[in-house]
Amino acid sequence: MSKAPTLSDRLSKARSGSAPEVTDRARRGLMAYVGAQADVARAGKELADGTAATGVGRVALSAMSPQGLACAEGCAFCCILSGDDGGTITEAEAVALHRALAALAGQPDGRAWHPKACPSLDPETRSCRAYDARPMICRAYVSTDVEACKAVSDGQAASGPGTLGPYHTYLAAIGLSRAALKGVKRVSTYAMARVAAAAVDGASLEGALASARHKPTELDAELKRSKRDLSRI
Repeated sequence: MSKAPTLSDRLSKARSGSAPEVTDRARRGLMAYVGAQADVARAGKELADGTAATGVGRVALSAMSPQGLACAEGCAFCCILSGDDGGTITEAEAVALHRALAALAGQPDGRAWHPKACPSLDPETRSCRAYDARPMICRAYVSTDVEACKAVSDGQAASGPGTLGPYHTYLAAIGLSRAALKGVKRVSTYAMARVAAAAVDGASLEGALASARHKPTELDAELKRSKRDLSRI
């Protein structure tokens, strides 16, 4: 009788939909993450809720020291969001974000500064009130030009702002996790802005997750956007 495939077996055969070199980095990171877990059930849970993918992305980000960045506290043009999605985040990130903002329910939020601003912002200081719980999309988005950020926030194309490589590795890791756990556990992604809005509007965690959960096709679309962006570098 053949043995059931292990998580490592599943990851080794999974495909992410991202660029091959990015997929390889994500796979190595996830394999190392799973290999370091003594509890197989916990490893599977952390693949499913995105804890593993987020960890892979953060480790890669911590190894970087980008130079010439114009980012500073209170410069929040990057937090003016197009649409109501705000970016793809994992379940673990969504839970952490909701917990960080739930105590602020009923208080003025970033939308009092700008109608399209992230609800996580303090409308007076324009600083992030969930900074320690901010998702990878926020951690990896940087800029070398404040004026370019202003232009982008107005819907104009400008060079300067962009996402660092570890964000793409993180997305690939989510894609690999979903493929490896197909038929075993659901791997969901969420709309960052909708989670934040639900939290400051007083919604429960369960309600926030239900209202912000993506359809599976949204991760596919985000991976395609990532692959397209990487092809331009």
